[in-house]
Amino acid sequence: MMTEQKTKETEITEGQNQITEGVIWKQLLLFFFPILFGTFFQQLYNTVDAIVVGRFVGKEALAAVGGPTGTLINLLVGFFVGLSSGATVIISQFYGARREDKVGFAVHTSIAFSLLCGAGIMAVGILFAPWALSAMGTPRDILTYAILYMRIFFLGTIPNLIYNMGSGILRAAGDSRRPLFFLITGCVTNIVLDVVLVVYLHMGVAGAAAATILSQTASALFVIIVLTRTEEMYRLRFSRIRLDRRMLNRIIRIGLPAGLQSVMYSLSNVIIQSGVNSLGTDTIAAWTAYGKIDSVFWMIINAFGISITTFVGQNYGAGKMDRVKKGIRQCLMMTLASSVMLSFFLYQFGFYIFEIFTTDPAVLEKGMEILKFLVPTFITYVTIEIYSGALRGIGDSWVPMVLTMLGVCALRVLWIVVAVPLRRDITTVVFSYPLTWTVTTILFIVYFHRFSRLGERKRKLS
Repeated sequence: MMTEQKTKETEITEGQNQITEGVIWKQLLLFFFPILFGTFFQQLYNTVDAIVVGRFVGKEALAAVGGPTGTLINLLVGFFVGLSSGATVIISQFYGARREDKVGFAVHTSIAFSLLCGAGIMAVGILFAPWALSAMGTPRDILTYAILYMRIFFLGTIPNLIYNMGSGILRAAGDSRRPLFFLITGCVTNIVLDVVLVVYLHMGVAGAAAATILSQTASALFVIIVLTRTEEMYRLRFSRIRLDRRMLNRIIRIGLPAGLQSVMYSLSNVIIQSGVNSLGTDTIAAWTAYGKIDSVFWMIINAFGISITTFVGQNYGAGKMDRVKKGIRQCLMMTLASSVMLSFFLYQFGFYIFEIFTTDPAVLEKGMEILKFLVPTFITYVTIEIYSGALRGIGDSWVPMVLTMLGVCALRVLWIVVAVPLRRDITTVVFSYPLTWTVTTILFIVYFHRFSRLGERKRKLS
């Protein structure tokens, strides 16, 4: 029995925990691709909704399911996802250090936290959707669609958060493949339900929202099944689901800055969406469709960000600092190369992608104006994601939040308030993105290399 147990532990360490041992760039890519494809299928939920309602319901419905509603949903759900990153960092560090008791406390506290947050976000989303949409200046011709979509969507908040937290637990342990399989299953379910509910049963945006939450529920169930049946140290036992005060404090201490950072991004985007809303339904529809196209960039950048956070967390927990620093450099180079290639592709072929969402000439013209302006500037954001992900991996999340607050959020709001009234068009609105990304990148480079625990200056002083 002892030999069998030892063999099993060896298989776990050598098979699933190569993050701390294998060739760095290979391990980053092996972790990156499942996350990328998983994020792709997660984004596909709302994208399929947009395609189906845009084609079969109309441009008002298209504007409703992805414009103001998407911004508000990201505001609430994004805050929790940021908070949950604290659990991912802690679990990855304890997993890298092989602290089974601590991993168990973190897993059960995380799931309990997801249940509580899910109930709270659901109530807030359902009750305040009409007020929030009206406050953003959502046009009357899409307001009814948007309220209906949001209220149905928020009914599925708990399974949504359970899936996100459960996937974070698996990724923290180095397993990024199974969350991908669950998302593929959920996405296929969503597509089928979209066609049935919207196209054949003519349920409109209500059908699209119902398809999304049913699909997310399926993904959440798969995650729970895996967590309860595994023999690994992150096994979930329903009887142990409760909030451990000390562990919750640690999770919040690391995750809260990321959650607040997400909220600040979302709030600044709410202000930008308000500026877009003032330009009419055609522009809102174009902005919605563009958001689905540039989501490819965010999928890539977020997948690299999650990869480097887990990589740094596990190697930091295992005390392998030289490997941490090499991983950050290699991840940054791969992300820069990916961004350049994607920018070139979208710039050349973006029009054909836009036609998937709509054939309305006015919407297509506005959409291409946005795309041609923003796509070449993607590279200015890369450093922010990789450096902030690496810093979160070692538990340094407050300073990145402050840098983001100043460089992205405050400056973005200032630009919208001051510049847009002087020249009210879509180009003025979207210029806020490359402007704030460039400023924030400079702030991150200075902090990372001169003042953080991972910087060159800190290494020389130590």
